[in-house]
Amino acid sequence: MADQNGKLAALMEESGFSHKALARAVVAAAARAGKDIKCDHTYVSRWLKGAIPRGDLPHYVADALSRKVARSLTLDDIGMGAASTAAVQPDVGLDFTDRPDDAAKTVADLWRADLAESELLVKAKPDSVAWHEASVRFLVAPPDAQLTRSGTRAVGLADVEMLRSTADMFARLDGQFGGGHARRALIQYLHSDVRPMLDGQYSDDVGRRLHNAVAEALLIAGWMTYDSGIHGAAQRYFIQALRMAQAAGDRLLGSSILSAMSHQATFVGNYREAATLARAASMGPAASLTPTLAAQFRAMEARALARLGDARGCDLALAEAERQLSLRTPDSDPPWIAYFDEVELAAEFGHCFRDLGRSVEATERGAGSIVGDGFNNRSDFFATMVQAESYIAQGEIGRGFEIALTALQLGETLKSARCVQYVREFQGRVTPAMRRAAEFGDFTERAHGFRLWQQAS
Repeated sequence: MADQNGKLAALMEESGFSHKALARAVVAAAARAGKDIKCDHTYVSRWLKGAIPRGDLPHYVADALSRKVARSLTLDDIGMGAASTAAVQPDVGLDFTDRPDDAAKTVADLWRADLAESELLVKAKPDSVAWHEASVRFLVAPPDAQLTRSGTRAVGLADVEMLRSTADMFARLDGQFGGGHARRALIQYLHSDVRPMLDGQYSDDVGRRLHNAVAEALLIAGWMTYDSGIHGAAQRYFIQALRMAQAAGDRLLGSSILSAMSHQATFVGNYREAATLARAASMGPAASLTPTLAAQFRAMEARALARLGDARGCDLALAEAERQLSLRTPDSDPPWIAYFDEVELAAEFGHCFRDLGRSVEATERGAGSIVGDGFNNRSDFFATMVQAESYIAQGEIGRGFEIALTALQLGETLKSARCVQYVREFQGRVTPAMRRAAEFGDFTERAHGFRLWQQAS
């Protein structure tokens, strides 16, 4: 038998609703939405025993109770959150919606379904059409109207700064320990703390800052979900981050989100879509594009072109990325792109030349791609593993294996599906001749002691 709905019982007691009075209020809420429904006291009795009504009924219950207690109540507040999870559509989050309010509802559905480990999100694959449609909508959509809201909870700049600081903390955890370390905690925070902010009361200025901060938080959620190997859900977070950036009027942030989409598309093998998304990123801000962002976008294009085997296109994109980065100044960029510097660009050179089969250039240009400060462990792991692959491709297997062991040591603190995939790719580049070498036996004996090697095997 279903569990008793204590939340609903407490709200009925607070509001003074009898069973019959709540039923009438629910019918009235449905009528306001243009629906003619049947509801009487027996329905309410079943809900209190734990039954979850179907269709839109839970929303009408929440509306009726919200009006009575004079505050906004969610389906979770009334003990019917499972109804929203069950009602999640397979395409939730793939649409770049027309209105910011619709985007707020969409992300709430995403967060709830994610926390419930909805099978449709866990098993979903990226949708190429959704990438295309979202990028085009972002490029051509007119600015949104004012974001002023008159909800019951007042939201101010202090709330926005709290959200930014919290998101920054999760970004640091992501880089240091991998997306799988604290991803669920971020989604829980967004679900429990940020959704009420979006439903709150705020001016247009605060609303734009709020949507900007939510876009950044969703971008981090997208990266952490992508790093965890949950690619369909990650794509949806990126699309909704793009929609929030559009509401905030932040073209630079929106373009950076398109670049993140490109990064994911390359990883999952959609190379042509990845190159297109990187080019769209460059188009988004028009004249306001900064040197560092231009460099990062061209580097993402180069990654995709390298995977396609387009050496000339890749070389041109890398050369332009290097030129643009040389033009950066301390005050030319938004703070969230400060991470992309000469070290990051060196890592991109290493990846591209490895993928083009130019292993000597990969080791030369990628040599300066490792920070080693303990705060960028995942990036250092990627760069080190690329160096290892490039050395074994040159025939320097002893050196390559030693560098791979260094990478595996870095990976001991990382919970990252991407890192596991890098190890698998390294394993796939070890030829039968290399396996017969004495160095390989010693290497594998030591490698088996590392967690990422065990997961990849």
